[in-house]
Amino acid sequence: MPFCQGVAATFWSESQYNRAVPDARTPDDLAGWQPEAALGEPGEFPFTRGIQPTMYRGRPWTMRQYAGFATAAESNARYRYLLAQGVNGLSVAFDLPTQMGYDSDHALAAGEVGRVGVAIDSIDDMAALFEAIPLDRVSTSMTINATAIILLSLYMSVARRQGVSLRALSGTIQNDILKEYVARGTYIFPPRQSLRLVTDIFAFCERELPNWNTISISGYHIREAGSTAIQEVAFTLAHAIAYVQAAIDAGLDVNQVGQRLSFFFNAHNDFLEEIAKYRAARRLWARLMRDRFHATSPRAQQLRFHTQTAGSTLTAQQSDNNIVRVALQALAAVLGGTQSLHCNGRDEALALPTEESARIALRTQQIVAAETGVANTVDPVAGSYTIETLTNQIEEGAADILARIDRAGGTLAAIETGFIQREIQESAYRAQVAIDAGDTIVVGVNRFAENGTGILSAPTGSGKASRLLFAIDPDIERTQIERVRAVRAGRNAGACRAALAAVTAAARGDGNLVPPIVTAVEARATVGEVADALRAVFGEYRETAAV
Repeated sequence: MPFCQGVAATFWSESQYNRAVPDARTPDDLAGWQPEAALGEPGEFPFTRGIQPTMYRGRPWTMRQYAGFATAAESNARYRYLLAQGVNGLSVAFDLPTQMGYDSDHALAAGEVGRVGVAIDSIDDMAALFEAIPLDRVSTSMTINATAIILLSLYMSVARRQGVSLRALSGTIQNDILKEYVARGTYIFPPRQSLRLVTDIFAFCERELPNWNTISISGYHIREAGSTAIQEVAFTLAHAIAYVQAAIDAGLDVNQVGQRLSFFFNAHNDFLEEIAKYRAARRLWARLMRDRFHATSPRAQQLRFHTQTAGSTLTAQQSDNNIVRVALQALAAVLGGTQSLHCNGRDEALALPTEESARIALRTQQIVAAETGVANTVDPVAGSYTIETLTNQIEEGAADILARIDRAGGTLAAIETGFIQREIQESAYRAQVAIDAGDTIVVGVNRFAENGTGILSAPTGSGKASRLLFAIDPDIERTQIERVRAVRAGRNAGACRAALAAVTAAARGDGNLVPPIVTAVEARATVGEVADALRAVFGEYRETAAV
């Protein structure tokens, strides 16, 4: 069945968390608990209650809708539609060839062009993607990792074409390559070379893009791969520790780097656990930044995060049930203090969301913000015996895993030996076993199912269907291949070759790679060509199976 692993996962077997929840929590569960130290005030260390004193009373969370498909022109039309519907931040999905550093006419791109995101091959595509969208007034998040340095360079080049100062750009680039090795798989270069690209972006943006979040450290994909809530926090913060240490080793100031970090978490099914998870992650990170890295800036100690509802919990069966799942997950994210939020479409277990589904997902956020009243009070769950107990337990469990990773030699060693991958795989297996056995209920799948499959399908011979799914035009690939070949034919070939040679030369040295990559993309070098210029020096990573 088209249902991903990771639903309502049990907790990591060696954590101190007791999955058997008592009938009621009591003050005894918080014996010795000191609210001044554990909570503090909103906007103050350890930020358990939120990173801003007034939270949503002062400013609502950013409502993003993750979108991207087919060609740049078609995705641009969807972005302009979403902006007209009230979205105040864009979130770009790129297709697999773009994520993996292959142009659309590469043999390995066949069948994947424009499928799970927008195809971006060159500066021409990036300009079309943001046509008539003022980059100085719209915050843009880009979900891109292995080729993040190339896509950011393209974005900056398009801003220059629009006459927008780089200092006016705001947004986030995911740029979290470590989670690709443990959870997602869209890596190109080995981990240590990839870390250089990350820190080069840190250093460049510190000088040139003061309003840009240089990384979004993602627990989302770790959870989608099957981790527990505790593991999501622990492994995400383990990756963050590695990035901060790499930045310090590169000579950057932890107080400056810390202010540019953002995080990306999953909003899963267990409502109370998810609220506690965000609060625990915020508190644990504040303590790590203060005590481990000696960050003194309050802003550098804050964990700012984006949330997306859990794609792995969506079902193809009875897909309208997903609207309810998403609404509850979104509410948990808001009660947990998220800074921005994306709600998944009801049909995403089957296809990319239709415009109608994307609009319902956005309206879900707007109803939470405007009609429920939960945004009128800062951290309204504070002091709940259950919430505070869960917060403590998640923090303690995550800290325990971090200590194990340190004893194993640190995050990179834990990735290279497969430790993190094995832990996620084991949790995913246990979660799926629980679903298959019916111990974990999935409404419409293993309980309250319909006689038929309950899965939407294409129109029948009668020409009628309850709801049509979004479909990608199969001719998109041919069109995009023609487009990238026209770019190569129409550019100054000599200038492009020289610019690509400069990228390779810079990769062999220790200078910052962003400026030569910007020069290359402005010479109309393609994403695949720039990636190949780096492959020539860095090589490609081949995963060792986690056993």
